Amino acid sequence: MMQYDELAIAKQFGTPLFLFDGDELEARVFKMKEIVGDAWKLCYSMKANSFLVPWMDHLIGMLEVCSPGELDICKTLHVPGDHILYSGVNKTAQNIVDAVDYGCHMYTCESIRHVQLLHEEAKRRQKVLPVLLRMSSGSQFGMIKTELYDVIRHRDAYPYLSIEGLHYFAGTQRKQLIRQKKELAMLKDLFIDVKERYGFILRHLEYGPGFAVPLFEGDDFSDDLQPLKELKEDLLSFSKLAHVQIEMGRFIAASCGRYMTTVEDCKKGEMTDYAIVDGGIHHVNYIGNLMGMKTPKIRVLNPAGQEKKTWCLCGSLCSTNDVLAREFTQSGIKEGTVLCFENSGAYAVSEAMTLFLSRKAPAVVLCYNGSVRLVRDGFETSVFNTIQEKEIWKS
Repeated sequence: MMQYDELAIAKQFGTPLFLFDGDELEARVFKMKEIVGDAWKLCYSMKANSFLVPWMDHLIGMLEVCSPGELDICKTLHVPGDHILYSGVNKTAQNIVDAVDYGCHMYTCESIRHVQLLHEEAKRRQKVLPVLLRMSSGSQFGMIKTELYDVIRHRDAYPYLSIEGLHYFAGTQRKQLIRQKKELAMLKDLFIDVKERYGFILRHLEYGPGFAVPLFEGDDFSDDLQPLKELKEDLLSFSKLAHVQIEMGRFIAASCGRYMTTVEDCKKGEMTDYAIVDGGIHHVNYIGNLMGMKTPKIRVLNPAGQEKKTWCLCGSLCSTNDVLAREFTQSGIKEGTVLCFENSGAYAVSEAMTLFLSRKAPAVVLCYNGSVRLVRDGFETSVFNTIQEKEIWKS
């Protein structure tokens, strides 16, 4: 696989910085496809990292879009409409108009309200829209089973909707595969029950397994595709009943990302030594890591000296919560040291509280096939936190 000089990239574009490795991402998708085979398809949930959309559109060809803003990103990047599953818990009538105008491939119904809005728009256009009924897993998403059955039972009331199947997603970073196995067994029974009860065949399952990925020191990094391999037979069994599409974000994208930040200050504390970096939790926020109690995989790109010390790595925010790693033991840490946080390819670039304290947002660099490209420059966030009329108090 292509190797890139991360230190040179950090010096060229400055830190804090996100780097996404397209070669690593491509290799991972190919490995996943080898496991998947032809029995079922993949779908990329773009909320995990929208900067990877061009690659994902090329490599996978189906994206889950969960907001009008994500649809705008797809429009800007010329993602074909028939490569989009339009999802999301809050769809307004105008959102649906925009999605249908763009020609999205399929639409999820999170509620009876969504069923009605989609049918009204389809009827207005005299066009049948393919939809998936999302089944709730006990959260605010989707419909409870009785509502779902009610829609299927009264499907003749929605002649402009083609109910293709179900959408089901219960959560993310789930390590116990017994949960996914039970879910697939439950969904299989439901598909059979719908056929026997209503004489209606559900032809499609959109399933988000929420596979866990290793993120921290002590996690097993030996085979981070193991969850997909272990669930393969259950998915193959389901594929004999309906078309299966596996929807994933973090599991696809996490390992391709690097977050680079520079140590700006080293100082002693009463109980520990502190290294203050130019980034922080407003940029990178690993799931399950509260106040740096777990240590991500971190590499020192330009070590200076051999003495090992234990540092508390803290960011630039005026908050005691801004701890990236409470105990990071490494040699060569001083002012100017560049640290590379691995496995930050999913959510970090968009999920963290970037606007807090009006610090500068990181630049984003994409590397692929030997080329290094700046795709978003760093920018000052203060403009988003500034009132537009500075003397409004006088009015």
